[in-house]
Amino acid sequence: MTRTLHITNGDGFTSHLKELKLEGEIITWREMLCEGRTVTEVGSESFWKTRFEFLNKNYKITKTNFIEATLKEYRRLCNQKTQEEIILWFDEDLFCQINMIAVVSWLKKHRNGAQISLVCGKKKKTKPFILTNHTREQLHKLYESRIQLTQDDIEYADYIWQLYCSETPLRLETFSKFNSSQFPYLTDAIALHLHRFPTVKNGLNHLENSTLAIADSKKIASKEKFVEMLIKNESNYGFGDLQYFRLINTIKPLFKSFNPVKLNPMGKDVLNKVQNYYPFIKRDDIYLGGTKKYSFLYHEDTARLLKL
Repeated sequence: MTRTLHITNGDGFTSHLKELKLEGEIITWREMLCEGRTVTEVGSESFWKTRFEFLNKNYKITKTNFIEATLKEYRRLCNQKTQEEIILWFDEDLFCQINMIAVVSWLKKHRNGAQISLVCGKKKKTKPFILTNHTREQLHKLYESRIQLTQDDIEYADYIWQLYCSETPLRLETFSKFNSSQFPYLTDAIALHLHRFPTVKNGLNHLENSTLAIADSKKIASKEKFVEMLIKNESNYGFGDLQYFRLINTIKPLFKSFNPVKLNPMGKDVLNKVQNYYPFIKRDDIYLGGTKKYSFLYHEDTARLLKL
């Protein structure tokens, strides 16, 4: 019998997977590499140091919690050395896809020769692929029809990870458009990532502008209800409440109140692109992967990134 290792996108799905009673060990990848600075060498000392500094500063994650939740599970992954097949369970959203390519990059170096498989469904325009939304029977079918990754696929995912961690997103912008691999969701996730750089017209990125638009167009009673709406409306990012509370906090000066949610005059001007918020929001310590967020602008009319 082929020995199997399952790597999941989070604790929520791990509990679902355990109910399927599939053969093999399960490892949960507890990171959110779509946020904060990343370095190329996944699992290295500098990698975990960089990640802890970001999580501690922005989400008040203590060293103890980081070790218990993330590092101990990573060490469990390091100890899984005998499996012949490694199966990846990751959703369609940006959060999961960035984690996935980091995991593939690690596997390429540390589990060379193992067969890597990807569980995914057919891409749909209406709603994103989310594993926890599937029944046991549906998950069994997806498992049976999993995609066997070729060496070229593994090399491709690893290269996209290298580009994601680089100081410039310009090569990522070019290379990701020529995806001939078997990762059905990755191209769209990278396109979404590139939309996270500030726009030329008002200095806010796509998600920040969308957040203002929802605040302005909907009657929302509280910040908590606002976050619930953002999670539902912007599901392609895969963000949870922590990420949205942090996002709202970065553009807090554009709001008049949060109970109910209302923009102030400056917020309306920024939303309508009458005023550019870039000088107020720009910081040198904010990273998207390996790139400083405010060193590049997204030009909406040409759909291209510009280096400042």
